[in-house]
Amino acid sequence: MQVPDTPSVEQISQVIVQVTAPSFLLGAVAGFVSLLISRMNRVTDRIQAGEAVPDGDHAKARFKRDMPQLRRRAELLNRSILYSTTSAILTCLLVIVAFISAYFQLRHEYGVAVLFIVALGFFTAGLVNLVRETWISVHEYESGSSGP
Repeated sequence: MQVPDTPSVEQISQVIVQVTAPSFLLGAVAGFVSLLISRMNRVTDRIQAGEAVPDGDHAKARFKRDMPQLRRRAELLNRSILYSTTSAILTCLLVIVAFISAYFQLRHEYGVAVLFIVALGFFTAGLVNLVRETWISVHEYESGSSGP
């Protein structure tokens, strides 16, 4: 088995140009996951605070009423984190495939394009779940302020 020739500077330069957009996507996903984790921590803290209130306290009734919404929000955030990290993993694979393909002088455009499309699909799913969670959050406060 013969070791392939190392890619030229031009080939490596071309791969770096091709993985620029996926690198920006990776940075966006990292920031997005940070935001999601922050929101998840806040929801989790509220759930734990509600469970810590003694049964005889009036606040317990409010927390029990809010608990299904909080659990749904946590579920949506968890799903969004899962989709976003899947997008990040696919984006990393895309960059790896691009460089390995250049090293072995293989055509990689179609594989990289498919990975990028799938990664964007997962990122979009994560964004959709954030929108759903935010909608519940906003309507939770609207219903709480107009209630008895």
